[in-house]
Amino acid sequence: MRTGLHAPPLRGSLPSEGADPAWDGTAPNHIAASPLQGFVQPVILSDHGIRLEPLAPSHEAGLSEAAADGELWNLRITSVPAPGETRAYIDTALEMREAGERLAFAVIDEASGKVLGSTSYHDILPAVKRVEIGYTWYAKRTQRSHVNTTCKLLMMGHAFDTLGCRTVGWRTDNFNFASQQAIERLGARKDGVIRGHAMRRDGTIRDTVIYSMIAGEWPEAKAQLRYRRSLHVG
Repeated sequence: MRTGLHAPPLRGSLPSEGADPAWDGTAPNHIAASPLQGFVQPVILSDHGIRLEPLAPSHEAGLSEAAADGELWNLRITSVPAPGETRAYIDTALEMREAGERLAFAVIDEASGKVLGSTSYHDILPAVKRVEIGYTWYAKRTQRSHVNTTCKLLMMGHAFDTLGCRTVGWRTDNFNFASQQAIERLGARKDGVIRGHAMRRDGTIRDTVIYSMIAGEWPEAKAQLRYRRSLHVG
């Protein structure tokens, strides 16, 4: 979303924050190319002990364990996989990646190697340099920690500073008030509500609240997010 404002950072890291000097930020050879290549490409992002790596079948057990922490599938306003549905969840994400619609990540705690949750780029629009961030959920034990802030810094930084996105968007259920507040804390602006927009897992129809941030708003949002994270991790 942004061109010419700053020199691009190393791919896969935040500028001056936790980059591994021995790694150039590109995805390893075992991560296959997909129709996303050319705009949003499979990549590994890491900072402050959190690593985002493209979601794969090898994450199935860890993802199931993370979802079980808090039995998150019982929340009607989320898309967290229920027991026995994790492989299908991963397969769907991979099909969407092959279609150029979504790049899903596993969120990994680098110290333990455990999967903490998942997040994605989706609704990827190369022509207008826009992506959305969503399909985001974390094990209950990580909530209200620095994990979400770090993930958002990584994904927003990669979108704006590396991919040159002009706009990053979010969407959430009209009854997911916690998600709406979290998005607003990122510095995103509420664009509006699409009524009768999508089906929930319980068969009811939801309204969808839409948010966005444009490239010019990112520097101040980034500074605020880094400040907020410093209060968590010191």
